Amino acid sequence: MVIVAGVFEVDPEQRDAFLAGKFDRMRTSRAEQGCLEYTFSADPLDPGRVLLYERWASQEDLDAHLAVPSAPPASPDSEVVPTSVTIMVYDVTGERPLGG
Repeated sequence: MVIVAGVFEVDPEQRDAFLAGKFDRMRTSRAEQGCLEYTFSADPLDPGRVLLYERWASQEDLDAHLAVPSAPPASPDSEVVPTSVTIMVYDVTGERPLGG
């Protein structure tokens, strides 16, 4: 399993628009082979942060996802550009329920 976790810093007044611009990408990605989770979400404590969380069954599935170009925004003016982006990939060697 592979986990991708990221942080997008955006203008707090544009965060809702940034998230709305990711809905189609979330729907499409969740339908891809090996996608276990794909979510952009608002940080509840920081209005200028958006979190990305992905889980993929394998590195091959993530590679296939990354090889597909993302759709362009509906219009160039509709895309909110983050002020910074940090995305990390974690290779998971095992998993277990919390407390188990």
